[in-house]
Amino acid sequence: MQPSPPSTASDLPAVLAAARRARRRRAFVSLLLLALLVAGAVHWQRQRAARAASPAIEYVSAEVTRGALTVKVTATGTLQPLNQVDVGSELSGMVEEVLVDFNDTVKRGQVLARLDTQRLNATAVQARGSLASAEARLREAEATAVETELKAGRCAKLAEKQMCSKDDLDASRAAEARARASVASAKAGVAVARAALEERETELAKAVIQAPIDGIVLKRLIEPGQTVAAMMQTPLLFTLAENLTQMELQVAVDEADVGRVAVGQRASFTVDAYPNREFPAVITQVRYAPESKDGVVTYTTALSVENADLALRPGMTATAEIVVREVEDTLMVPNAALRFEPPAATNRADEGGLLGKLMMRFPSRQTSTRPEEPKGKERRLYLLEGATLKPVTVTIGETDERQTAVSGGGLAPGTRVAVDYRPAAR
Repeated sequence: MQPSPPSTASDLPAVLAAARRARRRRAFVSLLLLALLVAGAVHWQRQRAARAASPAIEYVSAEVTRGALTVKVTATGTLQPLNQVDVGSELSGMVEEVLVDFNDTVKRGQVLARLDTQRLNATAVQARGSLASAEARLREAEATAVETELKAGRCAKLAEKQMCSKDDLDASRAAEARARASVASAKAGVAVARAALEERETELAKAVIQAPIDGIVLKRLIEPGQTVAAMMQTPLLFTLAENLTQMELQVAVDEADVGRVAVGQRASFTVDAYPNREFPAVITQVRYAPESKDGVVTYTTALSVENADLALRPGMTATAEIVVREVEDTLMVPNAALRFEPPAATNRADEGGLLGKLMMRFPSRQTSTRPEEPKGKERRLYLLEGATLKPVTVTIGETDERQTAVSGGGLAPGTRVAVDYRPAAR
């Protein structure tokens, strides 16, 4: 039996479905081709924009110069009087009178203040009475001693004639000895009483506060009616500066620089009160005792300062520059030339796939972070010859933090060295 041919009506849906699938495949391929075309156009446009936007490099240069190089060490500190004296009181009591004020000029021995002396006067009167009583007892003892000495002498003469018994002679001699002892005791009593009086008079004198030096009153810490108590320590009443026309600047020199600082070196400093004025100074002392703060070790260095116009005041903060060396007739380059590194030589826009191709890259600035080389080490400079760089090796010397002495490398005054670069103006 032969199978019947398939029905045309039953095959129609399959044919239509196949046709729809074919149309979708053609549409997908068309969209993919269109997307690739658009991506290629965008890529071409961005590459063109990147080439147009990529800046040319322009180098910044400076000249090699010849001249004197002054090497300085910078340190900060405060101004102090050459001789500053704190005046206090050894006595406790109420302040009766204050005779000076801030900035007053005083002479040695001038009365600055007085304490109340009523109690001290009373004790002094009592001490004088005790001394007078002791002196009277001494005179009485001396008179008794004279009397017993005479009696002992007469008894001794009578004893030779058998007119004074031996017992009476011994008694008279013993009385004479006791009289001499009484005199000695009375003299000691007088000495004790006199010492007590001197102590009271000294305390009375100390109630008058006097200036120990010629100078200026920097501080006055008391007022009339105030009570001072000299118990565990002497209370501070005044601070005097001997002479403000001669002052001392004490600066803290870092341990890395102290080996280059020495007595006799000249310096200059500025203070905030006069920012446009430089004051000269000379080092008079570099102390050996270290000062440590927050892990930083410094050494106190004293500088002598002239202050004839009294413009400078104690306690002012100063920044000093100490001249530690002067190099004459040397070639110098800016320190920026020693730190300069040229830009990267390649533009890696072709790395990183399609995203890397679409990214615009500019020359990278490479800032050197290497530390400054010590004196005598070789460093590389870049000479600017037209628009190109020529590396040369030089030996560095002293530096003033702005310029550095160099030698070698065929350098001469006027040679231009690269110190920086930037996009060229368009």
